[in-house]
Amino acid sequence: MRVRLKGINRVRKKLADGSFVTYYYAWKGGPRLQGAPGSPEFHASYNAAVGAKRLTPAGALQSVFDAFEASSDFATLAPRTRTDYRKHLKHIAVEFGDLPLKLLEDRRTRGEFLAWRDRLAARSRRQGDYAFSVLARTISWALNRGLVPANPCEKPGRLYRSGRRETVWTDADEAAFEAIAPEHMRLALQLALWTGQRQGDLIKLPWSAYDGTHIRLRQGKTGVRIVIRVAAPLKEALDRTPKRAVTILTNNAGGSWTGNTFGCAWRRTCRLASVAGLTFHDLRGTAVTRLALAGATEAEIAAITGHSLADVGAILDTHYLKRDAGLGSGLISSEP
Repeated sequence: MRVRLKGINRVRKKLADGSFVTYYYAWKGGPRLQGAPGSPEFHASYNAAVGAKRLTPAGALQSVFDAFEASSDFATLAPRTRTDYRKHLKHIAVEFGDLPLKLLEDRRTRGEFLAWRDRLAARSRRQGDYAFSVLARTISWALNRGLVPANPCEKPGRLYRSGRRETVWTDADEAAFEAIAPEHMRLALQLALWTGQRQGDLIKLPWSAYDGTHIRLRQGKTGVRIVIRVAAPLKEALDRTPKRAVTILTNNAGGSWTGNTFGCAWRRTCRLASVAGLTFHDLRGTAVTRLALAGATEAEIAAITGHSLADVGAILDTHYLKRDAGLGSGLISSEP
């Protein structure tokens, strides 16, 4: 006998390859159901969703957290971001999960939220800002869907201000690193300096992304697809590198890196080279210099590295163009 489930919400989406797929949710804004419609797995996930909904206090902020985690908007976040959001939402729920939604209209609620952020900031301003941004984004999502009457978390300002954009690798730092680093670590340095990409994207970058003149990739954090013209020094380094794995960057044994193992190896190499106070992430800012000296415009640099136009401008104005302007002469060409 066929059982008709109530409230099922069906959403048809177009994938990147042009094909279409249909997703089923327990209700509009509810959790996504597993398995094919009519299958035991489908019925089980529906029953579990309905059961969990009954346990959520009606009219409380916890219901918004549950709906957001089950939404398609949440599903489109990067895997690492989803993990971070779940962790913060769990902690936020301990503080405010039973808060009646009607109190979001009370001006005093904003003060309670900010006081909670300030308590977190006493340990870490950066984490205080991040946790508050998760709360603000969740409530904003709910407001746009008519689930809450107001968003008291709008425009709170930031407690943490990073000075990392002015922390760069100098010519001396690069030379010291390359003087003691093995070939596979020198390639990582060059790849970062000439693409400005994040560590996570570079250690996963496959050889198929490089066609001899350009590198094509999709940034893990932003989801943006970009094309980078390979400068002559990087082309020379890539062309002489043997293809020992699917990925361009490999460890000493020829295998692909994980984030933790690469990070440990990178920090160890920096210690041996006496490169102090600098991180792999700082190479993103240093890349702005190289790209500018090689003739890229600020808009082109921002499109490649993921910096905002304001940050690119500030980087170039305040620090980076103090480097030797002759460095970029002719380097934008892919010809060695």
